[in-house]
Amino acid sequence: MICIPIVANNLDDAVKDMTEASRFADIIELRIDYMKHPDLKILLERRTKPVIVTNRPVREGGKFEGSEDDRLSLLKLAIKLQADYVDVEHDSIQRLREDAALSAAAGKTKLIVSYHNFQETPANVTEIYQKLSNSGADIIKIITFATTIVDNITIYRLFQQAKMPLISFCMGEYGIISRILYKKFGSYVTFASLQKGKESAPGQVSIHELLNVYRVKSLDKQTAIYGLIGNPVSHSIGPYIHNALFMELGFNAVYVSFKVDRVADFIKEFKALDTRGYSVTIPHKESVMSCLDVIDPVSKSIGAVNTIVNRDGRLMGYNTDCEAAMKALECAIEGASHVPSPSKTATTNNTFLKGKTVTILGAGGAARAIAFGLKHRGATVTILNRNYERAQLLAGDVGCLAGRPEDFQAGRTDVIINATPVGMFPAVDATPIDRDKLKPGMVVFDTIYNPLETRLLREARGQGCTVVGGLQMFARQAAEQFQLWTGRMPSLESIEIIACERLANIQSRSDKHFLARKS
Repeated sequence: MICIPIVANNLDDAVKDMTEASRFADIIELRIDYMKHPDLKILLERRTKPVIVTNRPVREGGKFEGSEDDRLSLLKLAIKLQADYVDVEHDSIQRLREDAALSAAAGKTKLIVSYHNFQETPANVTEIYQKLSNSGADIIKIITFATTIVDNITIYRLFQQAKMPLISFCMGEYGIISRILYKKFGSYVTFASLQKGKESAPGQVSIHELLNVYRVKSLDKQTAIYGLIGNPVSHSIGPYIHNALFMELGFNAVYVSFKVDRVADFIKEFKALDTRGYSVTIPHKESVMSCLDVIDPVSKSIGAVNTIVNRDGRLMGYNTDCEAAMKALECAIEGASHVPSPSKTATTNNTFLKGKTVTILGAGGAARAIAFGLKHRGATVTILNRNYERAQLLAGDVGCLAGRPEDFQAGRTDVIINATPVGMFPAVDATPIDRDKLKPGMVVFDTIYNPLETRLLREARGQGCTVVGGLQMFARQAAEQFQLWTGRMPSLESIEIIACERLANIQSRSDKHFLARKS
């Protein structure tokens, strides 16, 4: 079930939000600790969905600053008014249960005993669960803060032992996946905000995103899990692309973002969740290879992986970046005077890059894949990177030249490729190369797809260059990933349309935020 918390600070707004939330939620949580003068009688009379009454104290991350007696009096009143659920903190439930006057009404109200930890996910969550299970409550609620992605597995394992109805997930950015995958975990309920800005806890996803992006109501225990391994991941449009494709092609699957610091720990621990496949992005495309069981020959020669497939428990690594980038470049060099649509098939014979002089900015996983592809097609490649030693190592593997960004020579370059995150949303005003170094006739390829047109591409177009956006590479590599996972090749046009719509929404929100700050 999905619960939407009401965090309004006055009665009128609370009733209004409760009515709106009832359109989407299975349960409504009335956070009366947010209200100065909550009128429980009116709020409960106006309900159209089951209601949880919560009066969270400051010590448990809430807003109620009054005495404990006053706080518990409101919860007792909620029970007398026959609220569907009342949420009581683990250190307060016995005081509530000692009130004999509540016993007659208590049969109508289910008690949720809750534990919150806003600092960490403690190792002894099983002990906490056992203690709460002896409290006499109907439902146990254990909410912790994730300081690393593997904290979610601690909560997942807790569900394997639970005998009572349990609400449990992790707060914070690392814990978002546990909110989305609540049915897979086995949680009695998950919480979603009515809209952005009305969250009651860190990491809470909006109801719009939960229903429309992740389609949580259609998920179940059998849903196959796919996701993005990277850091950062919040900018990624991968969930919008792959979840839309799963729905369009009829797969019971979901794609989420995994913010990963230590990739080896992640791969080891998440075997418990039996995730079916991963996309891999910065900074793990190279380091993840040591964690895999099998690496296909192309990826092995490149030395970077951007796609992982779980085949009967064996993790297999592939690279779809290389060919995607080559096809995007070949379309541009073929002679088009405009940026070709990624939905169009390149009519290339692998000769358009032969003899071209190419400068790659960056020396990470994407740069590695592109450099090997260019070398294979007969291009002359130079790799420039702020960390010169890293550039030298990659150049040694590829068999090309290396240098620092200040070594760039415009007169000796046919193609410039930005394979760094410089210019990526939200730092959209940054560019990896000065405008005066961009010469007419050059091909300028930016692997960044968010925003659709980076500052580098915008300035290159103004200088008379042929520009290639990262969306073309992204669409092609995403399609190949999807085929490796499912055996079905999706439409490039579908990917392009979904991506453009999402990126336009991001840009619109960014513009509104900028104007609001200016005013």
